[in-house]
Amino acid sequence: MTPEILCFGEPLLEFNQQPDGNYLPGHGGDTSNCAIAAARQGARVGYLTHVGADPFGTSFMDLWQAEGVDTSCVKQVSDAPTGIYFVTHGADGHEFSYFRAGSAASRITPEDLPTSALKTAKILHVSGISQAISDSAADAVFAAIDCVKQAGGQVSFDTNLRLKLWPLDRARATIHAAMARCDIALPGLDDAAHLTGLNDPDAIADFYLTLGAGVVALTLGSEGTLVATPNDRRRIKGRQVKAVDATAAGDTFDGAFLARIVAGDSPFDAARYANAAAALSTQGYGAVAPMPHSDAVHAFLQTGD
Repeated sequence: MTPEILCFGEPLLEFNQQPDGNYLPGHGGDTSNCAIAAARQGARVGYLTHVGADPFGTSFMDLWQAEGVDTSCVKQVSDAPTGIYFVTHGADGHEFSYFRAGSAASRITPEDLPTSALKTAKILHVSGISQAISDSAADAVFAAIDCVKQAGGQVSFDTNLRLKLWPLDRARATIHAAMARCDIALPGLDDAAHLTGLNDPDAIADFYLTLGAGVVALTLGSEGTLVATPNDRRRIKGRQVKAVDATAAGDTFDGAFLARIVAGDSPFDAARYANAAAALSTQGYGAVAPMPHSDAVHAFLQTGD
């Protein structure tokens, strides 16, 4: 399988707190979640990373293969571990605690990149987290972007700002530089407000269009998504469900959106579909388990807006 979408970043084993206080093991990591979400919508997807030669890394290899995500660009290394994180839930929502310092993915360098796979991808998807985990990973993301762009592919970038990983000024400079090279900008409203200093969604969309993106899909939480191109913009209404855990809802949106883009949808139709997929993903606990497959999303869309 030659992937249409190649996602690059760090996978993390997840331990998600349940109502009884116990922790349910699972899989997470924003770009890995995106890859799985896209694969569940029928896209040809691959993942690019390093994981540890440990049980956690092996569990990811098994997961991706079971989900139909190509692993030819994944390397298991013996000198670094697979990262983990914990999710706790409280009155203010969910909170993440990470144990990822020195992880296998954080040690990736530009020299580790599979250039042949990058040159054949239609879309490379990366994020702020892909760059925040280390200087070498940030350099590798820029090198991957350049490789894909030179070969005529597109780049998708989700801001996914994590200020526990790096200071705002550095995050802002690095993410703006990456966004200036991307074709599809996938910021969240809160992230974008921190990064741009703007609060109005239309002004934020204009900011990323001016940087160079051809499509901006600004997610607005339960309010849906503002989709903007240089010639058009529309608010795509969110879908209402009884949510229990918003972990990876944004990643599900990304994967579903990119899957529909490579399938030929307009960005507006892709966002309508992705809003529905993201809403469905909040109805269960964990990052991966509640992600819907395409048949569930299509059925949900038939119920009306």
